[in-house]
This record gives sequence, structure tokens and C-alpha cells, in this order.
Amino acid sequence: MLATVRPVSSRSAVLSLLLGSHPPALPVRDLVSAMESLGISEATTRVAVSRMVTAGDLVRTGRTYALPERLLERQRRQDSAVEPVTVDWDGSWELAVVTAVRRQPADRAALRTELTTLRLAELREGLWMRPANLDRPWPSHLAATTRRFLARPDDDPSELAGDLWDLSAWSEQGKDLLTLIASAVEPAVRFATMAAVVRHLLSDPVLPPALQPADWPGDALRRTYSDYRAELSALIPTAARTTLEEPS
Repeated sequence: MLATVRPVSSRSAVLSLLLGSHPPALPVRDLVSAMESLGISEATTRVAVSRMVTAGDLVRTGRTYALPERLLERQRRQDSAVEPVTVDWDGSWELAVVTAVRRQPADRAALRTELTTLRLAELREGLWMRPANLDRPWPSHLAATTRRFLARPDDDPSELAGDLWDLSAWSEQGKDLLTLIASAVEPAVRFATMAAVVRHLLSDPVLPPALQPADWPGDALRRTYSDYRAELSALIPTAARTTLEEPS
């Protein structure tokens, strides 16, 4: 069964446009123009933007709206999902052992979220791991709650990867999304589908090629989104694209 793509709200559309922009800022006229191309009226956009400023989801400077500092980490995470930096895999695995005890439920949940964001998976309670093929910084504050190691399992690494992630389900949904984006014609539908692609890429374990199941759709999804970025830029007037492309 094909993956289900939910419609994008006006708030989500504004956030998606800014999350995909570097720097993440747009003049209001260009934001309105892009939203109209997605079938969202100027009035609806202005109401959404006003509410987002009030909620702290946007920062207004003159006639330009930008993401606040607290959402820049989300943009960095999205960029990493679309273009992860990898290294040649030598067979070793990255382990993070949770050493903190008597933690509050909220603290445990926050740590789980952070380790998942780092693309580790939990083999058993307190033991997180993944193939050591990612080149990304390790947050220094995690030293207070975890210990990090490199190891080489004796078991089949492909079986271990299958125990850590539901690879068949991820692959099936990814292929469904590729089918949907290939058949999507309306700008609003393509936009919603590509938003779903980005969400899906956030959960990609980014395995080394040797551990990827056959026909793994990760790279195809990334190429599709990269192509869509060029398509999306057509929704923003040339003056705005020129501003966005200037060195910061």
C-alpha cells in the first residue's frame, strides 16, 4: 500500500520554505508569492505568519521573516538528513552506553530523542549503536550521561542492522514516496510529498553500502529532493533567490 501524504498546513508550508532556504529568511512579498504558488492565499499566509511571530516560530526584521535560533538546529538536522557526511566503513561500530542512573522520565525521553537524532538505535535498554560510518560531531554534554566506544561484533553485521532498524518497512515507504512524487503534478501536492520525503530521510539509518538491503531507496530519495530544491526555487522571485545565494 502506498504511503499516505498528509496536506501541508499554511504554518508548515512557511516553515518548510524557510528550512529549505540558506540563509533561512525571506521578504514577506516573496514568501506570499511562493505560498500563492502552492495554492495558499495571501490572507491565509499573513495570518499564519502573524501567529508564528507571536508564538516565536518566526523573527521579523523590517519586512523580512526568518527562523529563530531555536529552529536553526532543526534546519541543521534536516540538512544532515538530506546530505549526510559519511566515511569509508572499516567494519567497526559506534556504541553509546547510558551510564546515568535515577533519571527523570523527561530526561530519559530527551536522551532517547538525541541519540536517535544521532542515528543510533537501541539494541537493548541503555545500549545504543550503529555502524561507524558517519562523520558528525558528538555532543560534548553527552559525556555526563553516556560512554562512547568503538567495537566489532562477532555476529553478521547485516543481521545486526536488521535487528536495530526495520529496514524493510523503511525501504517500502521510501519506494512508495518515490512513486508518489513521480506522479504528483500539482505544486501543492508535490510540496506535501517532498515534505514527507524529508521527514522520511530524518529516520534513514544511513547504513554503509555493504549493509544496505537490495534496492535501498535512500540515495534516490536524496537525489529527488535535491532536484526538487531547484524546482522550488522557481516559486521564489529572482530578487529573493539572488539575496539567498549571496555569501553570508
